[in-house]
Amino acid sequence: MNRRAFLGALGLIAAPLVAEAEERAKVRRIGFLGTNSPAEYPDLLGAFRQGLGDLGYVDGQNIAIEYRWAEGRVERFSDIAVELVGLKVDVIVATSSPLALAARNATRTTPIVFVTAADPVGQGLVAAIARPGGNVTGCSLLAPEIVAKQLQMLKEVVPTVSRVAVLSNPANSYTALLIKETEAAARSLRVRVQPLAVRGAAALDGAFSAIAKERPGALFVLFDPVLLGHRNAITEFANKNRLPAMYPHKEYVAAGGLIAYGVDLRDNFRRAAKL
Repeated sequence: MNRRAFLGALGLIAAPLVAEAEERAKVRRIGFLGTNSPAEYPDLLGAFRQGLGDLGYVDGQNIAIEYRWAEGRVERFSDIAVELVGLKVDVIVATSSPLALAARNATRTTPIVFVTAADPVGQGLVAAIARPGGNVTGCSLLAPEIVAKQLQMLKEVVPTVSRVAVLSNPANSYTALLIKETEAAARSLRVRVQPLAVRGAAALDGAFSAIAKERPGALFVLFDPVLLGHRNAITEFANKNRLPAMYPHKEYVAAGGLIAYGVDLRDNFRRAAKL
């Protein structure tokens, strides 16, 4: 083999190695959609970054994270999703299924990972759990499947309870299903439920006034990222009024709530980083 042929062959061998090195050095851009504000997510964001770190990704080194926060305002979901798509990020991480839906409406090509979805198939986010299809995947909360268990546990804690106030956010597409499951479980437990709609902070006072007036025996909080953002106010009200309450996440208990049963959000955020 002459010198020119040898150098040509060496170039063919080295080219894939150079391409691989360049690919590793490339900074990936992650778009992050948050339902509330950064102050509501310190532990959860830490879990997300830990999941990225486990894969060798560090913000500011080989990845750049573009954060957009809705501040609990549902009307902002579409705008911040479109904004991230316009930045041409490599992937969009949505903390809730409504945000994931907003992102999917904005793009059918950019990969989207949802961190928490109560009913991803029923909401139309994915075609099936085993085979999501499209450009969307993520982690489920299994919310419809465990609502009955949550209400049963509340009944065990307060055996004499006959009426339960239910806080929900009708702006969420899966809320109707969760209320349906709650009412079915309530009938089997011989408990009457009083659904109260809370679309945001402004509606909380109205819901609290209704509960104080009706004086139910317990409080039941359904899965919802907006409600999670107001967990301090909700748990404070329940405790002040000596109202036994069941919550969907342990973050409520950390805020002073009585009992919670549901998926570990930290684990979901950590796992989402690896999808």
